[in-house]
Amino acid sequence: MTDASYHQRVEQDFNQKKERLPQGDLFAIFDTDLTPYEREALEFLYAYMPLADITDYPGEFHLMNVRASQKAADEMPWGEVIPEDLFRHFVLPVRVNNEQLDSARVIFYDELKNRVKSLSLYDAILEVNHWCHEKAVYTPSDARTSSPLATVRTAYGRCGEESTLLVAALRSVGIPARQVYTPRWAHTDDNHAWVEAWADGKWYFLGACEPEPVLNLGWFNAPASRGMLMHTKVFGRYEGAEEVMSVTSNYTEINVIGNYAPTAKAIVTVTDGQGNPVSDACVEFKLYNYAEFYTVARKQTDAEGKVFLTAGKGDMMIWASKDGKFGFSKLSFGKDNELTVTLDKAAGDTFTADFELVPPPESAEMPEVTLEQRAANDCRMAHEDSIRHAYMATFMTDEAARYFARQYKLDEDAVSRILIASRGNHQVIADFMARLRSEKSKRGGLDLLQRISAKDLRDVTLEVLMDHMQSDMCKNPDYFRRYVRNPRVSNEMLTPYKGFFKKAVSKEEAEAYRAEPMKLVAWVARNIRVDKECNLGGAPISPEGVWKARVADAHSRDIFFVSMARSMAIPARINEVTGKVQLIGDDGAVDVDLDVQFQEEKLGQRGRLVASYNPIRSLDNPKYYSHFTLSRQIPQGNLQLLSYDEGDTDMGGGITWSNLLKEGTPL
Repeated sequence: MTDASYHQRVEQDFNQKKERLPQGDLFAIFDTDLTPYEREALEFLYAYMPLADITDYPGEFHLMNVRASQKAADEMPWGEVIPEDLFRHFVLPVRVNNEQLDSARVIFYDELKNRVKSLSLYDAILEVNHWCHEKAVYTPSDARTSSPLATVRTAYGRCGEESTLLVAALRSVGIPARQVYTPRWAHTDDNHAWVEAWADGKWYFLGACEPEPVLNLGWFNAPASRGMLMHTKVFGRYEGAEEVMSVTSNYTEINVIGNYAPTAKAIVTVTDGQGNPVSDACVEFKLYNYAEFYTVARKQTDAEGKVFLTAGKGDMMIWASKDGKFGFSKLSFGKDNELTVTLDKAAGDTFTADFELVPPPESAEMPEVTLEQRAANDCRMAHEDSIRHAYMATFMTDEAARYFARQYKLDEDAVSRILIASRGNHQVIADFMARLRSEKSKRGGLDLLQRISAKDLRDVTLEVLMDHMQSDMCKNPDYFRRYVRNPRVSNEMLTPYKGFFKKAVSKEEAEAYRAEPMKLVAWVARNIRVDKECNLGGAPISPEGVWKARVADAHSRDIFFVSMARSMAIPARINEVTGKVQLIGDDGAVDVDLDVQFQEEKLGQRGRLVASYNPIRSLDNPKYYSHFTLSRQIPQGNLQLLSYDEGDTDMGGGITWSNLLKEGTPL
């Protein structure tokens, strides 16, 4: 870092991070023999990385990646022309989004260096995307983001995973790259992620694992021209030219909508009931998508009660809140340069509001592609498909899976479904099932595999599966299967935490917690400090990581509590709909508040929500996420979606008016 003032700020942030994390010996790597470059790079990374990256990965892992980035800069022909700040923010960091980290940088570099070292920077970007297309194509999946190597092993991923793969691959050969998101489209349900890469003084965009003959071209050119917000999270304190949306302790969120669509800037002023400006109010910019007003940007008002945003020229709903008071209004970018929102409502107020929201018009600019370029690109893509299909031919077939099941006297149908779904991870799953000897363990192992998610089957390790097979029994067999042995709590990467807690917590303490689970609630409330800033931009901290640091974001703390309870045979869960932490007992689910050290074990008060609907010919049964959603107002005044099951796109199912609200649902 040649900028002395920036270097000083990084050192200051690094030292503050160390002071906030005194437990767990988390900075031991700095006591080893490091070169000046390695020490400076590690200080930058540790100053801004999410807490999960510090607790869940040894310092040697981060040092390995620092050395790999330095090697790429030294060996790639463009290493000398990449500006220092771009290298620091868009090459050096391993983390792209909230994926599990892995050693992709080292492995990808070995595969890619000879393919790109003789190319221009522009052509190298195209070539890396062709390589990614050999490895993976688009398929939807759940919200947990697979690591780059897991995506390669699976041979597919959703757009967020494909773009994470491409960014990781580009950075591995020293090319600045960043993942760009439109949190939601304005004109249709869904969102999308793609990649921007830097070459010869400017940023270009491309569809990940969807190679085109030229840059700034993808299937999404037209939709992007109708977008209202595109953003990216830049690792650390970034001082680039783009509009800053927010600055956190870990990343700088920047607005790049101007790269894709005509834009307009608007200023929002928040006032109280007497017309006075309200400082530090939360202002949420919301798009209507999946039958919800979804927050695409969130800002805090300044001393004059103002915030601003640059967005595409369409309509948003603006929701402002503070201390339980809230207000909302429509904002038309390009028409309304200013808007005032009054905090004139509170929980319990009854009102209705009608909105007519208009998305931006299409205004796509398409780069020129010759017929020869298109033909050559199509030929390359067909060859890349054949490479990927050859790899996929090594996956477990139905015939092979059934033969395996017969060998080990397992249920053929269940085993075939599981092994086929595990794709490139099938050997791990097969090794696990081969270790199940007794009839009881075979039934239990299959049950465990059917509890975890389809994505878990594709990246879970043998160590994790064996760990959770050692779970202690509880009184209720159904609760044991669902809320004790089941390793899946929320959106975390599965880890072998049960064996860890059996060593970390004495038998006497575990017995006391089993006898009175609320004592465990109180222990977590007392001993795990919640820092809402500590893990921004990262995956959930592992239960073992929370134990070491004794600090966590609230979500990781909740996962930690449920994991710790399950390790002691105390049935617990995070409610999938409400997000509340619950203990499961003879009287049903009991909400627990991990922010309160002393509380009684009792069922929360419940009401029943009923909604009438008169079916019409074109819509006899409204569907959740398509035609309606429900949100609850939380104490601060903003909204939290109730996340009901959406069912399967191809097979149907999911929540509708008739199975949720016709007869009523308890809340």
